[in-house]
Amino acid sequence: MKNAGETFRKLHVKGDPFIMFNVWDKGSAKMMQAMGAKALATSSVAHAFTMGRPDGGTLTRDEALTHASAIVEVATVPVQGDFENGFGHDPETCAETVRLSAEIDLAGICIEDIHLPDDTAYDFDLAVERIKAAASAARALPADFMLTARADGILRGQYDMAETIKRLQAFEAAGADCLYAPLPPTMDELAQICRETNAPVNALVAGKYTQTKLSDFAAIGVGRISLGPSLARITYRVMHDAAQTVIGDGDFSPLGHGISSDVIDSLLAEE
Repeated sequence: MKNAGETFRKLHVKGDPFIMFNVWDKGSAKMMQAMGAKALATSSVAHAFTMGRPDGGTLTRDEALTHASAIVEVATVPVQGDFENGFGHDPETCAETVRLSAEIDLAGICIEDIHLPDDTAYDFDLAVERIKAAASAARALPADFMLTARADGILRGQYDMAETIKRLQAFEAAGADCLYAPLPPTMDELAQICRETNAPVNALVAGKYTQTKLSDFAAIGVGRISLGPSLARITYRVMHDAAQTVIGDGDFSPLGHGISSDVIDSLLAEE
């Protein structure tokens, strides 16, 4: 997509969030954009599922780039890469990941502060240096490119809200364009993140946050909503439950509730 980064950036408005749909193949990408998605993103969890692997540092950078490139190939909207920890621990690796991502026409990527495949968080100073290097690489590109910095330690129980805010503020000062702390304990904490930072904040809709309305996210100043692996998990849930009934009970009735091929075909045919 021409000017993908510029288009992507304009979608980010604090208090007026858009929904970024995380997809995992060409079909899911084409279906979501045909239904009105303004932006797409890969999902490291969903991608790992397609590779027959669990989530958490099981993907290589080359695999992630190839996967994202296939989605960009059919996309008519901006696409962000969910690129875990940038596929390396040192700052220069994060910078190189930014440069390689721009080469395949991604509109941006997100980089988290977790020392994958471990669950531990990078030390504060290294976490900030990694984002600073990635942001510097992004600014040196010929086209606009959005870097999202993730403070994932709050999700993984590695640090508290005070450290989360400290890291997000430092990531912003280091040049991050969007900030993301997945699933803070409550909406009050998410609102605090929005109040105490200036860059647009991404909110993940998963778990208890699936009970929150778009208008509620807007009211506290969120700038972007992502779905993470939620759509993929729903898909796998349907397969799991249907197979369980077929295998366990010899009952094929769940297979009669699929969406019509005509509906899918019409969505996939849209350009």
